[in-house]
Amino acid sequence: MSIAAKSMKGTRGLSRREMLATAGVGALALATGGRRAFADDAPLKVGFISPRTGALAGFGEGDGYVLDAARKALAKGLSAGGKSYQVTIIDQDTQSDPARAGQLAKDLINNQGIDMMLTTSTPETTNPVADACEAAGVPCLATIVPWEAFYFGRGAKPGAPSPFKWSYCFSFGTGTFAKTYLSMWSAIETNKKVGVLYPNDADGNAIRAALAPLLAKGGYTIVDPGPYEDGTTDYSSQIALFKKEKCEIFNTFPIPPDFAAFWRQAAQQGYTKMVKIAQIAKTGLFPSQVEALGSLGYNLATAAYWHPTFPYKSSLTGVSSQELADGYQKATGKQWQQQVGASMSLLDAGFAALAASSDAKDKTSVAKALSTLNTVTTVGKVDFTSGPFPNVSETPIIGSQWVKAPAGSKYKLDLVICDNAPDPNVPVAAKLKPYTA
Repeated sequence: MSIAAKSMKGTRGLSRREMLATAGVGALALATGGRRAFADDAPLKVGFISPRTGALAGFGEGDGYVLDAARKALAKGLSAGGKSYQVTIIDQDTQSDPARAGQLAKDLINNQGIDMMLTTSTPETTNPVADACEAAGVPCLATIVPWEAFYFGRGAKPGAPSPFKWSYCFSFGTGTFAKTYLSMWSAIETNKKVGVLYPNDADGNAIRAALAPLLAKGGYTIVDPGPYEDGTTDYSSQIALFKKEKCEIFNTFPIPPDFAAFWRQAAQQGYTKMVKIAQIAKTGLFPSQVEALGSLGYNLATAAYWHPTFPYKSSLTGVSSQELADGYQKATGKQWQQQVGASMSLLDAGFAALAASSDAKDKTSVAKALSTLNTVTTVGKVDFTSGPFPNVSETPIIGSQWVKAPAGSKYKLDLVICDNAPDPNVPVAAKLKPYTA
């Protein structure tokens, strides 16, 4: 079986109601009855690269379901530039390996002949994929990576023209994190001393350079023991410093295994008892990661780039955020997780750009459509016409917290929205609670 054929095998199907929604409501799908005459051109081929196994597997956990929904919505083709195209989505798993991500991108470009690339979830995935596309002249759209790590982390300079012609990113940035944190943290009285644990990787270096100064400007004292290497197993020195400085707020952006190791050691060494706000990012995004921590996971503060209560629909399938979450839970038997909405938004935006292009088979035309894209997706507005930098559209990330699920729930945890500073359209459900371990 070819790679393309394998990629067309979906995960568990959608309900009849959802199938009707995806086929009949999707604004981009061709939902007319009867047989559709497609353009003489070969089918549109779209690559989709994400981590579905390995240390970052949580990010790709829902991709099978989302891709299945997208393929159903596109079953009757895509209209672009006055033509109708059949669409093939070829999805690939990086296995959480940046080198493999780049290799997969080159294979999709050189051997599969894709017309456009979609990629998501951390710089370890998006950056090598985008670099391969930039080198080959293939339009690329990325998400769920701090945009500074994507833009500046790949060589762009403040005040200089963008060095990128083909690669674009819509995602949150450090300014959004700062806005969320400063608003959310004000709900709890602390000594305003923040112990930060930022790794020596693309995320950590971008966060240290941009977020920490914004938090300091907001009136917080930053205690930074310095960068550590991914995969570190002993955090005794960092914990000792945080205890010595009495850091009542803790903030980190690690890969999931590193946070689990750190937080367990922090509990063993008594630091978690001092913490009033434990603000985590990049890890603790998904129920499975937090459940693995047991009681140490309750009341961890995080930020959501998508939630079922977001008041936005998928432009590709027509499904609301709540319907998307409900459908995922019914089809998989797993609790919803925020990457489901984010991956759907990537497909929303990618196919909106293809539909807006004058020629979906012409890569220059598709790249131009990306540069002027202004659309609404599952996570909200994606607008490349308003910056903050060329090739970048900033999207919100909303203050939230993991709490014990209410009695009668089939799940152990619930992720509740507790601050909406970056997007007031998102409803707030609860106030931030102090962390207790």
